[in-house]
Amino acid sequence: MPDEVKKEEVKKEEPKKKGILGKIKEATDDKEEQLAILSTFVRLGILVWSGGILTLAYIKLPPALGIPEQKLDPTFIASVFTGVLASFGVQTAKKNGANGGGGGGASITKEQMEKLIEKAAQTAPAQTIRIEQAPVTLTAQTPDKSNDSYKM
Repeated sequence: MPDEVKKEEVKKEEPKKKGILGKIKEATDDKEEQLAILSTFVRLGILVWSGGILTLAYIKLPPALGIPEQKLDPTFIASVFTGVLASFGVQTAKKNGANGGGGGGASITKEQMEKLIEKAAQTAPAQTIRIEQAPVTLTAQTPDKSNDSYKM
């Protein structure tokens, strides 16, 4: 009977296994530091998830897996992916307009913009309208002089 009591005491002395949160609490004493570590792990999890979903959106899985092909629009997931990357300080690079890549208006200098405005001002009296619905009939009509006010 004394042997049984010793076995029970030994079982009570064994340290309890700690999970990830317990190890984080043990490693750092500061609550803000613990939250910073936890938020980093959450962001890494979201980064891995969105990267995996984006990868699956662009690759074709072998039919042996038996997973049906999913048609999804990856724009939301791509925005989540770039947002998480931006939270880590990584920014996407934009192409310059040299090769026709869409860099937006940021690649135009002030002098180039002034030249474009000047050219547009010179051609302002003429305007081209493209109508993609046919048939269209254009007729000339004399304006009604009886009513000079404009009405909406």
